[in-house]
Amino acid sequence: MNLPNKITISRILLIPIFVIIMVIDWPWGVLTFGDIELSVSQLIGTIIFVIASTTDWIDGYYARKHNLVTNLGKFLDPLADKLLVSSALLILIEMQLAPSWIVIIIISREFAVTGLRLVLAGGGEVVAANLLGKIKTWTQIIAVTALLLNNVPFTYIDFPFATIALYVATFFTIWSGWDYFAKNKHVFANSK
Repeated sequence: MNLPNKITISRILLIPIFVIIMVIDWPWGVLTFGDIELSVSQLIGTIIFVIASTTDWIDGYYARKHNLVTNLGKFLDPLADKLLVSSALLILIEMQLAPSWIVIIIISREFAVTGLRLVLAGGGEVVAANLLGKIKTWTQIIAVTALLLNNVPFTYIDFPFATIALYVATFFTIWSGWDYFAKNKHVFANSK
């Protein structure tokens, strides 16, 4: 297994650590930012989420720079992104920081595209994420990070950045899902 794939695996292994930090009520205290409170465990969980998200860029950059792109990496990389973002979104519902209908749209798109990838893989096609899919992933990561931080950086100027970022991520989620199916409609036309 090459280094980019090991980095991707490390992202997957950070997910349970992130979840445990976020869902257990750790007695580490609370930080106050104006009227907004942020638990220390929430801040630590957010840092873990950001580190895990950053490995997405690192593994891809390293794989392309050193010509280490593999079919395993093309499969694992988007899977790791989906697992990380889906875990965070479900936690955000529990924390009442994200509406469930948006999370359902995002996770449903991820399941649908993963299913399509499996069908394509069964026919010998392994499709890497395209630019629109990467934009979708990064808008989701930005939105999740802002929500996990309770929009703290923007509370002083009273700007709902986290909410706007979530709507932008939802838009790109829907658009990239539609694009993915439109570009691979031959799978349905050729199915028996």
